[in-house]
Amino acid sequence: MTTQSALLMLSTETPLHAGAGQSVAGIDLPIQREVHTQWPCVYGSAVKGALRARAFHDKMDNGDLIELFGPEHAAAAGERDNSHAGALLVGDARLLLLPVRSLQSCFKWVTCPAILRRFWRDAERLGMPLPPLQLPAIDPTGALAASKGNLFLEEFRLEAEPNALIEQLASQLDALCQSTPAADDLKERLVIVHDDIFSFLARNATAINAHIAIDAASKTVKDTALWYEETLPPESLLYVPLTATASRRKGSQRQPGEMLNLFSGLLQQRPWLQLGGNETTGMGWCRAIVKQGQ
Repeated sequence: MTTQSALLMLSTETPLHAGAGQSVAGIDLPIQREVHTQWPCVYGSAVKGALRARAFHDKMDNGDLIELFGPEHAAAAGERDNSHAGALLVGDARLLLLPVRSLQSCFKWVTCPAILRRFWRDAERLGMPLPPLQLPAIDPTGALAASKGNLFLEEFRLEAEPNALIEQLASQLDALCQSTPAADDLKERLVIVHDDIFSFLARNATAINAHIAIDAASKTVKDTALWYEETLPPESLLYVPLTATASRRKGSQRQPGEMLNLFSGLLQQRPWLQLGGNETTGMGWCRAIVKQGQ
């Protein structure tokens, strides 16, 4: 089957809470994570729902919306002859760079070899011109950065070693993200650490916020109205694999490239997407850039 692919790059501009729907280790509302790595992510169903909501609120033609995302479940169940899958295949939003507090600057963008290798594999699968860079072995007490010296990330003190890989990776990401974040900022803040160090930071360097509900009459806290909520911090960088097929709607002759362009046009004029919960308190806003493959 002929397809057309793209990467959707998401840079969080406000805290992002894509909830897992369960309580874990004292956190009432944790974020979604990959089960095998425990790295933060946003499941593809949540990303697709946010994209569909964006198309709906931007008043996309209903026929175009149905071709891209498929008919509503209730409509599909009631009209079996007209039911079909959407032409846009949406993957999980995978973490690429995690912002972490540092004594050297306000924060560092941290990643690890395992994440980078997976990113390059995904890019290859999607037909993106991103040649994998040569990753040297990284000691658990070391890191690759723009400059040499002690590097403090949360409670870790690491020995940073300058490496040309940092500038090369910054250039790759700058091209994909269209300077959001900019290459100069990436070169200054980008850090590659050992996989185990990154896993610890991914589990423990996210924000945990306490929330309460106030009784309107007494202006005191309601009974049992205290909960803790986890969020992915602003400045996080994620990517979403996208693939478009030909339209599956009966009678339509639209090809994969046309369907992907229809989706890309949704974000060209206003490249922001609200993702996850707590929209009414300004959470979940991401800058969204679509980079099409070959």
